[in-house]
Amino acid sequence: IERKLNEDELRRKNNQLQLLTDGIILSLVRSVEIRDPYTAGHQQRVSLLASEIGRKLGLRDDRIAAVKIAALLHDVGKIAVPTELLSKPGKLSEIEMSLIRQHPVESYNILRNIQFHYPIAQYVLEHHEKYNGSGYPAGLKADAISLEGRIICVADVVDAISSHRPYRPSRGIEQALFEIKEYADILYDPEVVNACLELFQEGFSFEQAELN
Repeated sequence: IERKLNEDELRRKNNQLQLLTDGIILSLVRSVEIRDPYTAGHQQRVSLLASEIGRKLGLRDDRIAAVKIAALLHDVGKIAVPTELLSKPGKLSEIEMSLIRQHPVESYNILRNIQFHYPIAQYVLEHHEKYNGSGYPAGLKADAISLEGRIICVADVVDAISSHRPYRPSRGIEQALFEIKEYADILYDPEVVNACLELFQEGFSFEQAELN
């Protein structure tokens, strides 16, 4: 009986800890959306697509959960970016772009001391790295970028292109999928791209995913 009570208590504490973690994650997501309303929902949509890409690639459930968390938090560093840059309708200057490009580093600094089961801060840091080494902040190439980082990169690009931004209207999902297909094995991991394209061919949509 005592052992059963101890197991129940441990399970209860684990559930409480999970609820606390989930609450902290959602609070961080909301804080970014308050500063950058044009990307409201962006982090959730990227998380949905990244999770499904991970599943399509055959990742274990715990690793898919890590992708989901990292994708939810990938833009948290935009808290440190001046609001006027996030909503600026015109073209950004080089100095302004350099400030925007700091957000993965800021995200990493915010998340690095949180003890997740996986290196979430690293995945977030790498989500703007490109397959050919042309990305930022470190110019990593191919397998030097974590698979999780490569997944979030593709999901981020698909949602960014297909969503409205202050500096341009939505270019649509077809254009977004054309982009990743056109630059597969150049900017984007070809296996990740193929998994993403297959998902949309099978009927995935952000609208349907949000309804579910």
